[in-house]
Amino acid sequence: MSIKETLQHDLTEAIRSRDELTSGTIRMVLTAITTEEVAGKEARTLSDAEIITVLSREAKKRREAAEAFKDAGRADRAELESKEGEVIARYLPAQLSEAEIKEMIAGAIAETGASGPAGMGLVMKVISPKIAGKADGGSVSALVKAALSGGN
Repeated sequence: MSIKETLQHDLTEAIRSRDELTSGTIRMVLTAITTEEVAGKEARTLSDAEIITVLSREAKKRREAAEAFKDAGRADRAELESKEGEVIARYLPAQLSEAEIKEMIAGAIAETGASGPAGMGLVMKVISPKIAGKADGGSVSALVKAALSGGN
């Protein structure tokens, strides 16, 4: 079963069990997927990898919104956004630990021979496909920058 089919099945189950948080979140995610499918010159069906990219983007939106609400003193809204993020996370691949990411970065640096801040693009180009959907790009970028500046 594809990720989209799983989402549609889980939406039906959430509606039947009257789980408003889950059904609402899955509806938003399916809408984002459909929007992505019809964007561009012609409609297409997204692959599971492309759906994971959409899910990652939606999860990031929830994290950022939760942080913004928390900073604004709206704990109730921050909690709702966090819970929506947790629902989305069920459909994402297991996230990599910081140690696993650092190991991958070390391998990418060795593979590319990159050194200093100028080599960041090379390292990110090698590592990005390996971490897609499995880690936050911003934190990976910060770890790559630290590894390259610490290597000198």
